[in-house]
Amino acid sequence: MKHSRKKNARRYIVAASIGALLSAGVATGAYAGTTEEPSAPLAPAAAPAYQPEMVKALATTLGVSEKAAVARLDREAEQQDRFAELREDRVSTLGAFFAEDGSLVVNAADAGAAKEVRAAGLEARVPERGESELDRIKAQLDAKALKSAPAGVSAWSVDLASDTVTVEVNGDSDAATRSFLKAAKSNGDAVRVVKGQEKLETQAVVPPGSRMTFNGYLCSVGYGAKDRNGKQVLVTAGHCIEDLPELAYNGTRFAKGTHTRFALGTRSVDMGIAAVDAGNSIGLDVTTYGRAGTVPVKGSKRAPSGAALCKSGQTTNWTCGKVGSYNVSVTYTDQNGGPDTVVTGLASSSVCTQGGDSGGAYISGDQAQGMTSGGPSNQRCNGQVNSPGSSYFQPLDDALAYYGLTLNTK
Repeated sequence: MKHSRKKNARRYIVAASIGALLSAGVATGAYAGTTEEPSAPLAPAAAPAYQPEMVKALATTLGVSEKAAVARLDREAEQQDRFAELREDRVSTLGAFFAEDGSLVVNAADAGAAKEVRAAGLEARVPERGESELDRIKAQLDAKALKSAPAGVSAWSVDLASDTVTVEVNGDSDAATRSFLKAAKSNGDAVRVVKGQEKLETQAVVPPGSRMTFNGYLCSVGYGAKDRNGKQVLVTAGHCIEDLPELAYNGTRFAKGTHTRFALGTRSVDMGIAAVDAGNSIGLDVTTYGRAGTVPVKGSKRAPSGAALCKSGQTTNWTCGKVGSYNVSVTYTDQNGGPDTVVTGLASSSVCTQGGDSGGAYISGDQAQGMTSGGPSNQRCNGQVNSPGSSYFQPLDDALAYYGLTLNTK
């Protein structure tokens, strides 16, 4: 009901690191020297190619040295460039993903395309279905879920590695869930059902002393961008600004919500924007909460499935993992007893999050990836950068494209 939505919606609103996003961070560098006056000033130490904590987390996750982790990141970047060149040359491909060994596997449309992929130095396979066919199946499931939310289904997504649409189930007692699963299974082995999953919720918290506040509540700041008219906007999770509130930083207004695609209990996409007031700006560095300085935002190139990924959020601070799947749909359960909400267009990850992290910034290398949307209701991270877990985020590039925005970069 409309009159109860505002109260319930607050359960979805969460905190993130707005301090570093509202003002650029200052980094200090060490200079080598001697007790004697040098004949010429020494150049500052070269900045590392990758954010140090991301390297450490990846090394721990893979069980390799940090040097090997850096080599893997280099290899990932090189392979992504090769794949981009193939697409520019209009080689017929059906998506790509990183395998466990770090190889980028390209789904080729046919044997001829596979030959061109291998000639470019990448692994190729001709899948039974591929991205386009899996997207079609998932779109059918989305349409069904949007008519009646399947509470017993946590998420469903296109999984390129297994060449299936993967459906994650937490129970099947309600009629909508049973009907959804029946429709899913009608696709045969194109759909893979995984049982025993947890219910999901948008990760909201309402603590006092919030960094970004409105009407006594708080939320996260995501990324800064400009619209087609050159006006500055904040890009964040849609459920953070569901009621289009005025937003304040340190008690002073800095922005006003203008658009959101999130609506409790209805067809939802978890993206939204706020107009930034004149004289204010969104910073160009993501905070790591003292773990490793700040991370500059230099673009929004989407990282493939399997790529290294870290996020900044108020509750769990700086946590890292890998990109899971894109084109993920989830069912969020409202703990206040409100209606279940189906959200489409998300991405999954192995990054650990908890309530209070929604809106937090995801980044891979120096490329902004998105904002925290939600995760398992009872998940608890262990306080470490590579804490095991999972989460869902709204891809930033989709939000930029939908609203016609240009990301602010360093």
